[in-house]
Amino acid sequence: MSYKNRVAMCLAAPLAALACLCACPELGWAQTGFFQVEQRAGVWWLIGPDGAPSISSGVDTIRYEGDRIRGTGAAPYLEAVKRSYPSRDAWESAVLSRLSEWGFNTIGAWSDPELWKREFPYTVILDIAGRSGADWEHGKPVDVYATRFESTAQQIAQKECMPRTQEKFLIGYFSDNELRWGPDWRGKETMLEMYLKLSPDAAGRQHAVQFLKKRYGDDIGRLNRAWNVEAKDFSTIPLPGMTDAYRADAEQFLAEVADRYFQVCAQAIHSADSHHLYLGARFAGQVPDVVFRAARFADVASINIYSFDPRLLAERLYKLAGKPVLITEFAFRAQDSGLPNTQGAGPKVSSQAARAKAYTDYVTRLESLPEVIGYHWFQWSDEPKEGRFDGENSNYGVVNISDKPYDEFLAAVKAANAAALAAHKKAVASGQ
Repeated sequence: MSYKNRVAMCLAAPLAALACLCACPELGWAQTGFFQVEQRAGVWWLIGPDGAPSISSGVDTIRYEGDRIRGTGAAPYLEAVKRSYPSRDAWESAVLSRLSEWGFNTIGAWSDPELWKREFPYTVILDIAGRSGADWEHGKPVDVYATRFESTAQQIAQKECMPRTQEKFLIGYFSDNELRWGPDWRGKETMLEMYLKLSPDAAGRQHAVQFLKKRYGDDIGRLNRAWNVEAKDFSTIPLPGMTDAYRADAEQFLAEVADRYFQVCAQAIHSADSHHLYLGARFAGQVPDVVFRAARFADVASINIYSFDPRLLAERLYKLAGKPVLITEFAFRAQDSGLPNTQGAGPKVSSQAARAKAYTDYVTRLESLPEVIGYHWFQWSDEPKEGRFDGENSNYGVVNISDKPYDEFLAAVKAANAAALAAHKKAVASGQ
């Protein structure tokens, strides 16, 4: 079969896109038996186990339970699917059939592990920082210099990555999601300030003090003049002043923290499983450039971009990290959905028709970039109107809280997903 015909088959059946372009001797794709990333003719591809060039179109948080209502334990989506399906197994089969029908080919992060057994490409999120002391919701960072961080990374990799070394349908691992790297919606402190606020015996605080001693030749007077503060010694540095010198120090310290985070995660994951990809740490949109640059230690730079046009941010991440980019969360919330949409990220649109257009435009723009190897929608089912664990109450689902699909929206999703591979193929010319 010709390469052109294989492409046509992929566009007609998007699920087959991860395998239907295999054995293309004219392109010389390597057949490793596992997913990999590769750049050819100026464009990056996710290469399937059989050597098929493709892109990953996925959905996050595909869970039988759905979201529980904050503070009550009630699970309205779970109640609905129990009424609709005779068993969990029947629900899983229906979900994968729907994903395929709508042109998705990847099970995204936070989805039920039971789905991983279904011979459908999937991803795993490890929560290395989260299980080493970080607090995502409140913005507490992980101490990357603590013994606990490195040992936890190794333990998680040994337990969760090593047993999967031979799994054909596993694409790879995310180390974490939306870590705090400095000022954001969770607080105004820089990483340097947060580390200086750690307990005196914390490895991270000790490292921050040594970092400053080295920067200022162990001369507290020099630091005081540079920061416009009055510290007695390096162990009693007050809250920083906003001087140019402080900002430069904070940026350099952040670069060192970010580099160590990615190096430790990459080493742990690849030591336990050399066959699968390290997919990065799912940045929360724009983070400092030095953090984007640290993603060079991963195989893929992943990022959540909640906007109408993701191109500028995706291009910036690629420029700094030098690794192919995967969009790991995006969504649009329709005001005609009956949900409050008062809590949660992402643009609001007027209707499901507007939501459909926003999805089409986003995917078309995104896959025109030669560096982007895919996109994952957040999420499978709507959040409860009463709010989930953190209060979010938005129209994120491809299905509603009763497991009913948004037909008008999904018609556009199916068409956009089918066209995405062709759009990415055309990016070859612009990438040369």
